[in-house]
Amino acid sequence: MNPGFISRLEARVAATGSLLCVGLDPRARSPLHARQQCLDLIAATHRYAAAFKPNIAFFEEFGATGMEVLEEVVAAVPEEIPVLLDAKRGDISTTAAAYATAVFDRIGAGAVTVSPYLGRDSIEPFLEHEGRAVFVLCRTSNPGGSDFQERRLEPGGGALYEEVARTAARWAGPDRLGMVVGATMPDAVARVRAVAPEHWLLAPGVGPQGGSLQETLTAGLRPDGMGVLLPVSRAVATAPDPAAAAADFCGAVTRVRGTATAAPAAPSDTLAVDLFDAGCVRFGDFELKSGRRSPIYLDLRNLAGHPDLMRRIARRYLSLLESRVPIPESTPRDGATNTFSRIAGVPLAGLPIATAVSLESDIPMVYPRPGVKTHGTGAVIEGPFRRGERVVVIDDVATSGISVLDAVARLRGAGLEVGVAVVLIDRDGGAAEALEAEGVELRAVTGLGAIVESLRTAGRISEVEADRVREFLHA
Repeated sequence: MNPGFISRLEARVAATGSLLCVGLDPRARSPLHARQQCLDLIAATHRYAAAFKPNIAFFEEFGATGMEVLEEVVAAVPEEIPVLLDAKRGDISTTAAAYATAVFDRIGAGAVTVSPYLGRDSIEPFLEHEGRAVFVLCRTSNPGGSDFQERRLEPGGGALYEEVARTAARWAGPDRLGMVVGATMPDAVARVRAVAPEHWLLAPGVGPQGGSLQETLTAGLRPDGMGVLLPVSRAVATAPDPAAAAADFCGAVTRVRGTATAAPAAPSDTLAVDLFDAGCVRFGDFELKSGRRSPIYLDLRNLAGHPDLMRRIARRYLSLLESRVPIPESTPRDGATNTFSRIAGVPLAGLPIATAVSLESDIPMVYPRPGVKTHGTGAVIEGPFRRGERVVVIDDVATSGISVLDAVARLRGAGLEVGVAVVLIDRDGGAAEALEAEGVELRAVTGLGAIVESLRTAGRISEVEADRVREFLHA
């Protein structure tokens, strides 16, 4: 299987240190002139290019001959350099499928820019092509982009482009989907990076359009120094020496990249909005199991319907654990709570999350049965294990800690050692103290109060709703 577009892009960036995407936008008097312009530019700049980006409009204007030239130009790009076609396609059903076939199978591009206005089903035909990628328009660099993209969502929400980015991130993972956000608006780059911390951003506008290289990379780079692709067309193509212009740009990127730091929102901020949008955090008037009325309700079983969010949450769990590798049986046990060789999910809500953590880390999973098994093996703990092994308990929410304590008792009864339990949300209902009394440390990805504050800041809930929850939590 050939590596996908994003894998090839990251390999190219790692090999060259370049984030330069050379635009192939020929201003030509004939298709043959356009062909020669592009071939000359490829020959001059390929050493410095992380990718090439032909704009289909400058070939379409010459009709059928122009499209033949485009195919020749794409084929002339060295094999190790990925090609992103700037076509901004967006249509539904069989029309989108035909566009995808033309872009990928006929023209030979590895990725394409797409418009999300018609929704998910207009993007899916492109994603059905294995190894190819799409870059979704979020906040474009043209002045008129603000007409719609900056519209604020109700109630008191963020801009439309932020919602586009958040929604698109659920359509496909960072190995298949990127986003377009103009470098002329570094605040927009930072906001898109906050809601899509791992996806690649195509950031046009650095240079003549006024975008700052420093601000763009500071706002958009991932912690690994990747994640931002910088398209440059005229500044390189019309330079007296395109090779020198490309080299100078790459040198500037290298200098800035060494000092720029990614600036995504705090993990809990992004997580709160994602949980809210997935229906896992709701506001209203709810009756709890205890019979109390609550203005907030957590329904984390909805996570099962959002695999990409589940995957990202699994990584948050792993970030709270210092050891991510199964421990060989011969390893001496020093009593540290961070060494473990099994993940133990708490039935029932904790099992999907524990499964995701297990798959993300390759650490095997076990779980205590919710009831006594009276047939078959009569197992109390499902999954293979050895007595004396240390496990970490995974659950979704901690309130009083009763469900986690019950799981701990069953695991210990089977001869397993438990020192740490990790949950997604701590409701601050005394679970930490109850678990500590039993020799178990509780770690939480976030707290209920932090979620409320993050949602208020993001405009997902009003100040009145936030106050109701604060009063409930205080009581």
